[in-house]
Amino acid sequence: MPELPEVEVCRLGISPHIINQQVTKVVVRNASLRWPIPESVQKITGQVVQSVERRSKYLLLRFSTGTLLIHLGMSGTIRVIEADIAVAKHDHFDLVFAHGKALRLNDPRRFGAVLWFENHIDEQGLLTKLGPEPLSDDFNYGYLFEKAKNRKVPIKTFLMNNQVVVGVGNIYANEALFKAGILPTVKACDISEKRYDRLTDIIKSVLSAAIKQGGTTLKDFTQADGRPGYFAQSLLVYGRAGQECFTCKTTLLEVRQSNRSSVYCPSCQLP
Repeated sequence: MPELPEVEVCRLGISPHIINQQVTKVVVRNASLRWPIPESVQKITGQVVQSVERRSKYLLLRFSTGTLLIHLGMSGTIRVIEADIAVAKHDHFDLVFAHGKALRLNDPRRFGAVLWFENHIDEQGLLTKLGPEPLSDDFNYGYLFEKAKNRKVPIKTFLMNNQVVVGVGNIYANEALFKAGILPTVKACDISEKRYDRLTDIIKSVLSAAIKQGGTTLKDFTQADGRPGYFAQSLLVYGRAGQECFTCKTTLLEVRQSNRSSVYCPSCQLP
């Protein structure tokens, strides 16, 4: 599943190709995504993309009269290609531009979304309850500690709550907790402010490093073969259950939390 760094790399990858470009045609081949693609998306025809932004895992294409919201779901990919490239299976949506390019969404599992909202009004509650961006100044020392007071959920579950902070998905929650030396099962309310401040720094550094690493794949967002352009990670614990910890050689263990895999080192990570 694309996580925040992958979506940010996607934003960086497509932006130079579509900003200030006029939409000449909107093609909806299958409207049955997570939410039905509304017929109102046709209003984009003739309009110019003013900016491409990201909020959490949502891509926001801004026009003078509204916002096109795109979510990649669990399996979606988006790329800028020549408009006459043959359509592949699961190519559900295109924005065709005057310069001969098209922004094409491919989504085999159809958990993604394409929605149109007029007049830049907040996206109908999809964004209003979201927590701060983890790389913003709003995600600062003391923030997590204050939010965690009286929260008895496991720290990993707490971090993955988008109302607490957006974009700390399963992969990066595993990695950040390992680097911070915190067990994923410890209650959020039982962690000290000092440890939370260190965790804040680590979350920022882990996500920043992932975005920087993904920068080498930006060209993939203009390839016709549909390669996602996401990037192989140098992961310390995620996906490595049963293998040795790189730090202490202890065997990494795995537990299920909220139907997600949590991999940790019983020696390096403490309550």
